[in-house]
Amino acid sequence: MDLTQEEKENTIATTEEVISDYGQSMNKLIPLLQRLQDKLGYLPGLAMGKIAQAMEIPSVDVYELATFYNQFRLHPPGEHQIHVCMGTACYMVGGQIAMDSFQRRLNIKEGETTPDRKYSLERVACVGCCSLAPVVVVDGQVEKNVTPTRVDGILMDYQEGNEAQDKISGI
Repeated sequence: MDLTQEEKENTIATTEEVISDYGQSMNKLIPLLQRLQDKLGYLPGLAMGKIAQAMEIPSVDVYELATFYNQFRLHPPGEHQIHVCMGTACYMVGGQIAMDSFQRRLNIKEGETTPDRKYSLERVACVGCCSLAPVVVVDGQVEKNVTPTRVDGILMDYQEGNEAQDKISGI
């Protein structure tokens, strides 16, 4: 995903600020990445390159660490965050089918964000609503018994909600 010039400048400034707070010690790399993600919402490749340069290590070492731990995001979060539960109960009754439906409908894979940055799609281990399986959480709202048809309805609700908000805002 390409960054705008403003995003690039913000990424560089934020990365330099975090590096100055944490220093250039390899044993602080994980906390540094965590803090950077807290500030930016994800870890852009530009930021990981700056960190590698500051620590005088290959960029691939930073990338390897960021991709090893699933706490790190490599794509910016969408305006609407969709979390598909893949706990045992959800998986057994169609969690993967729900995931596949969102991937087809949004034309992205899990862990990605739509090019317009409206939606991001994530797999989560369990949301603790097993009796409602399969479950999807959209912007903190639990959606129960999610089928492919329900996926279309969920996305239509958010699209219609945006259009209604645009009309209220006068856009």
